[in-house]
Amino acid sequence: MAEQSTTPPGPDGGPARRPTVLPWLVMYTVGRIGIFAALTMILWQVGLDFWSGLLFGLLLSMPASYFLLRPSRERLTEGLAARSVARRAAKQDLRARLSGPGAE
Repeated sequence: MAEQSTTPPGPDGGPARRPTVLPWLVMYTVGRIGIFAALTMILWQVGLDFWSGLLFGLLLSMPASYFLLRPSRERLTEGLAARSVARRAAKQDLRARLSGPGAE
């Protein structure tokens, strides 16, 4: 009997493949840190002291990152979802091979 290789569907309906998540994760993380640093520097230039600038920079960077980094965040989420689908399919394939021939 020939083994039937089926490619599981990805989150977008196409075939699942091992996604590259690391570049998007690094881009999103660096973007968050960059937005925080830029806002903190602006607040220090306006005249806030060290700790107030850090606190308000952190608080203001959260909503700013939510809107400014949306494309990067969505690509990262898609990659993580595709990785989850691929891992689930590999796990099912391994279970099917371990259960032996003829078992379903």
